[in-house]
Amino acid sequence: MISRVFIFLSLCMAGVYASGTIDGEIEKQALNMSAIVMFLLFVGATLGITYWAAKRTKTAKDFYTAGGGITGFQNGMAIAGDYMSAASFLGISGLVYLKGYDGLIYSIGFLVGWPIILFLVAEQLRNLGKYTFADVASYRLRQTPIRSLAAAGSIATVILYLIAQMVGAGKLIQLLFGLEYEIAVVLVGVLMILYVTFGGMLATTWVQIIKAFLLLSGATFMAIAVMAHFDFSFEALFTTATEMKGIEIMSPGGLVDDPISAISLAVALMFGTAGLPHILMRFFTVGDAKEARKSVFYATGLIGYFYILTFIIGFGAIVMVYQNPEYIDLAKQAINSGYPILGGKNMAAIHLSHAVGGDFFLGFISAVAFATILAVVSGLTLAGASAISHDLYASVFKKGKADGQSEMRVSKIATVVLGIISIFMGIAFEEQNIAFVVGLAFAIAASANFPILFLSMYWSKLTTRGAVVGGSLGLATAVTLVILGPIVWVQIFGFEEAIFPYKYPALFSVTVSFVGIWLFSVTDKSDSAAKEIEAFEAQYVRAQTGIGAEGAVDH
Repeated sequence: MISRVFIFLSLCMAGVYASGTIDGEIEKQALNMSAIVMFLLFVGATLGITYWAAKRTKTAKDFYTAGGGITGFQNGMAIAGDYMSAASFLGISGLVYLKGYDGLIYSIGFLVGWPIILFLVAEQLRNLGKYTFADVASYRLRQTPIRSLAAAGSIATVILYLIAQMVGAGKLIQLLFGLEYEIAVVLVGVLMILYVTFGGMLATTWVQIIKAFLLLSGATFMAIAVMAHFDFSFEALFTTATEMKGIEIMSPGGLVDDPISAISLAVALMFGTAGLPHILMRFFTVGDAKEARKSVFYATGLIGYFYILTFIIGFGAIVMVYQNPEYIDLAKQAINSGYPILGGKNMAAIHLSHAVGGDFFLGFISAVAFATILAVVSGLTLAGASAISHDLYASVFKKGKADGQSEMRVSKIATVVLGIISIFMGIAFEEQNIAFVVGLAFAIAASANFPILFLSMYWSKLTTRGAVVGGSLGLATAVTLVILGPIVWVQIFGFEEAIFPYKYPALFSVTVSFVGIWLFSVTDKSDSAAKEIEAFEAQYVRAQTGIGAEGAVDH
């Protein structure tokens, strides 16, 4: 079966260059054999890994956590591969290319969530949980309502994130490889289903590790090539960039122009990172809390290094792509002033790869960009399937009495369903502005998932009523404010003025969530609440020491 899929992909990739345009709008790339060959090598290698992993995935623990046998370094690489999405590589370098200094806001925002995970979440999560972060949130609280809410938040985050990745995948492959948009989305969806359904967490982990290595290698080469062009002088690089686009690119205010929006964006990125289910799930793949800490240490270093590279790549694109006739979209330039690049600003890193390394390196980076999308959507799908099978099916519907094989079967069915949904949603959202989808995913993670997870581990007075009501209020507030904000209300719905004036709702929705959890917990005087508060001490000891945790070792 794996070989048949590989042959099908080869035929698709080799035969899609017959026509000249896509829907009369986007011109297809000239035939780039290096991109085709590298793409097929990556797909072939990862399908081989999936076949290898399928033979070793026998139990629910194997499927969800790769049997807990991943080392700290391997897991750190996989986390980095899961987190360094196409949005990070193409989007942030594109923001730096467009806005200069302000592009760092996103880089820093994505990065500062990791110390929170390192010092406050990773070890405690591994000691208390089994497969998903809902295991931790429901440790001393009532299983059914907490797991239902946690699963709802996880599934909502996963689906929204998947939509954004699928739309990005379709547009990227449409431009780079010449595939029709719909075929590109279906291709990504089918590969994602294959990786997760047959290989589970083991296959997903190794796909993410390979992708992280390729992406870091490619980005490092690009950054070194840019710096070599300026004799490794940052001063020369920035001076040339400011001469081309003006001194304002070295000043803040180009991306976020008011303090409320800046703080709200930072809150979403910082707390949202610590609430993403596909990231939190990775801490259950290691043997113990010590390896979980190592995972975050390695991941933080790799991710931080990567974001430094994106800053260099963005400024390198200003110097080597901006105003370069080879990369200018002449049709758009005839309509608008300036220097619009082919494919839009998110293609700045792709064009830079051609500028510094020619067709061969362009092919490599194109294949890496595709690998990036596959690695991220695989992790997302597995997290969503786990929420459905472990939190809802096994814990809510079966009351903890489901056997491992039936739970794994439900997870595989959920993977296929999520894959089909993401394909259809990716096609449906093709012409929509997906910025609000990504923002909503982080806002939901920050508003619904993180407060419940954090307070369940550190606040003794948390009760089931407080967690459910407060988390639900945070979730509802995030969704409502995004809809009433300028991105959806004005750009999507077409109204003249937004009811909620800020693009980013997290400052308000996270506050509502924490206040709601606190208020409805301290006013809960029920007998069950008293028992939940009393059980906190035993939970806290296990969270901090690992005593009683699976795979626990002496600390």
